[in-house]
Amino acid sequence: MTDGTTATETETEVRETAPFDIKSDPIPSFGSLQAARAEVFQRERKLQAFSDAVTEMPDSGEDGRRKGLGMWMVGRFEESAKLLTSFLEDDVAAFTCANALISLRRHHDAAPVFKQLSDKYSDEPRPRAGWLEALLEEDLAAGKEGEEAIGRCAKGWAEAPESFQNSAEGMYLSARMAECRRDWDAALDAYAQARETDPTHRSNLFHFAHLAERTGHDEIALDCYEVLLSMLPLDKRVLMNLGVLYEDLGRDQEAAACFDTVVRADARDPRARLFLEDARAGMDMYYDEDMERKEDRLNQILRIPITDFELSVRARNCLNKMNILSLGDLVRKTEQELLSYKNFGETSLNEIKEILGSKGLRLGMAREEAVASIESTRQKYTTGENVESMNLPLSDLELSIRARRTVESLGCLTLGDIVQHSEEELLGMPNFGVTSLQELKEKLTERGLALKSKEG
Repeated sequence: MTDGTTATETETEVRETAPFDIKSDPIPSFGSLQAARAEVFQRERKLQAFSDAVTEMPDSGEDGRRKGLGMWMVGRFEESAKLLTSFLEDDVAAFTCANALISLRRHHDAAPVFKQLSDKYSDEPRPRAGWLEALLEEDLAAGKEGEEAIGRCAKGWAEAPESFQNSAEGMYLSARMAECRRDWDAALDAYAQARETDPTHRSNLFHFAHLAERTGHDEIALDCYEVLLSMLPLDKRVLMNLGVLYEDLGRDQEAAACFDTVVRADARDPRARLFLEDARAGMDMYYDEDMERKEDRLNQILRIPITDFELSVRARNCLNKMNILSLGDLVRKTEQELLSYKNFGETSLNEIKEILGSKGLRLGMAREEAVASIESTRQKYTTGENVESMNLPLSDLELSIRARRTVESLGCLTLGDIVQHSEEELLGMPNFGVTSLQELKEKLTERGLALKSKEG
């Protein structure tokens, strides 16, 4: 399975003036299809004309094969997969079909297609990577965690040639597996190595950015997301995540531009519309210092990943399939929306409500109400003894980076916020160990404060 040939200067000049013709232009590889796809997405009018041309093509013969490839190019993955299953003897069609199935989250169906290509082209890393990642995603979707989730992927990775393990695809999968083990440092290192090997690897850039953002490496996340923003077609997830990151950094105008791009592509997306309104409000409204602190506290709490909480496998699996990744995603849902989802029942709902209640939140809560609730909860312990110490900012503790990031991820902005958490809760956080705990306790003791007892 080749990756295409280098165009001559004459071919390059023709490409710059003539649009890609799905009906007749050569498609020697999936790589050439990706390049043509980026070209098609350069202008909305070009995309619409291309989509219309693909729709009019017949479903059989060579035209049917090319129509299936074109359907993948414009993001109509269901139709693409359906058409291309009749052309799996063709390598480009098979690889494109497998990628369409992955986009549909049909990992079980994609895995054997990738495996067949991997066996046929044992020296080519992409089909092997597609097969192993499909196995990993299938096990994650089944609710498996840790070593159980990565079992099949890890076995296939270990048995792969050394050339694969040292490729961008191999290092990317190594990072994914380390992330499943919750070994954040190893995952970040592997993502960085994969990026050095292939700076254009989309999946690696996205997962690298997402993990970097979760672990407090905002500069890395920003850099990766902005690189992805330069690649066509734009990924909705990148726009949403980058918009949220811009908001956190106080860059409301750029955040609004990201959300606006999503809304213009899909005006019915309620999450993007809500985020756009918030970003525009941030551009237009004046907040006093006290209100800014309250908003910061809420934003930190809403960013806490669902994976930081103990949930049953069923509840975690359902939330994952609903693309609910943080407390912020969860708060925007109503009880009725959750209960309407397959396999999500009263037991799972009670788990969710208990988690939100511990943070002063509830399902379907308006933002203004959430700010008031969190502030009201906080005021219960910022009166009485040690009130002056309770209201000191987190920066006054001068904690190490690892300890500071952990308490910040819990939504803590003041010492009073920190003492509402127990030792057990802190030790359950990623990358927070006994050394960090001892450091934190000593700093609090100096100010006459202590962490919440297990019974309290």
